[in-house]
Amino acid sequence: MSSKSRGKPFKACRSCRALVDKEVEVCPVCGSRDFTDEWSGVVVILNPEESEIAKLLNLKNKGRFVVKIE
Repeated sequence: MSSKSRGKPFKACRSCRALVDKEVEVCPVCGSRDFTDEWSGVVVILNPEESEIAKLLNLKNKGRFVVKIE
C-alpha cells in the first residue's frame, strides 16, 4: 500500500468517482466493482441540479465524490 492511500477509510469507484467505505463491494451509484485507493480531493454534492461544482465535474447524483483518481 502506498503512503498516499495508507489510513484512508474510503475507496473511490473508478467509473463514477463515488467515495465509499472500504467494505463496499458494489458501487451504490453506478453498480461498478472497480475501485481504487489512489485518489485525492473530496466534494460533497447536495443538490446536483443546481451545483456548479457538480456540473463542472459532470456529477449527476447526491453524495461524496473524489475530485481526482490517481
